[in-house]
Amino acid sequence: MENESSMRELVCDIGKRVWQKGMASANSGNISARLEAEEILITPTLVSKGFMRPEQLLVMNLEGEVLRGEGFPTSETPMHLRVFREREDIGGIVHAHPPMATSFAIAGKALDLHLIPEAVIFLGVVPLVPFQPPGSPELAEAIVPYLDEYDAVLMENHGVLCWGSDVEQAYHRLETVEFCAQVTLTAQLLGGARELPKEPLDNLLAVRKMMKRKPE
Repeated sequence: MENESSMRELVCDIGKRVWQKGMASANSGNISARLEAEEILITPTLVSKGFMRPEQLLVMNLEGEVLRGEGFPTSETPMHLRVFREREDIGGIVHAHPPMATSFAIAGKALDLHLIPEAVIFLGVVPLVPFQPPGSPELAEAIVPYLDEYDAVLMENHGVLCWGSDVEQAYHRLETVEFCAQVTLTAQLLGGARELPKEPLDNLLAVRKMMKRKPE
C-alpha cells in the first residue's frame, strides 16, 4: 500500500502539471490513484486541478462509498471505479481536455498513425470511444473494451482518458497523447504525416507487445 499522505501530494502535483500545461481549464479534469486493492484516492468535484490541496482529496472503495474526506468526488467517478474494477494492475487514471487531442476527439478522428518510435512503444495508437454522456454509467462501460490493448483513449466530443500502473505513468501517457496530436496535425498541414517504414515499425510493435505482456 502506498503511503496515503505522499500519494495525496503526488496527485495534487500532477493536477498542477495538468493545469499549468493548459490541459484542464477551470474545474475540468480528474485524477485517481489506487491506494490498495479496494481503495482509491480521487479528486473532488468543482475544484481546479491547479489549486487542489491534499486534504481535499477523497478516499473511496470500489463500490463508490466515500470512506474518508468531505464534499463530493468528481462527477466522473463511475468511469474511474469501473476501470479499477476491471483491471487490478491499473494504479492510476488521469482524465483531461488537452486542446489538440480533444480537437481530434471532437473531429471524430483517432490518433492511429505510427509516426514516432517512442510513441509507438510507450503509447501505441489512441482509439476513439463513441460519445456517451460524461459521468454516465454508459461511458464507464464504453471504456472497458479498450483497456487491455490500449493505454489511452480519446472520448468523442469530450477529452482524453489515460491509465497506467501508477498515476505518474498515466500522466506521462497524457503528455504523450497531446504531443502526438500536435505532431500529427502539424505534419498533415506540412503536406502529409508519413508513417514509419514497415520493418522498423513491426519491430517497434513487437517491443510494445512484449512490454505489455502481463506476468503469468
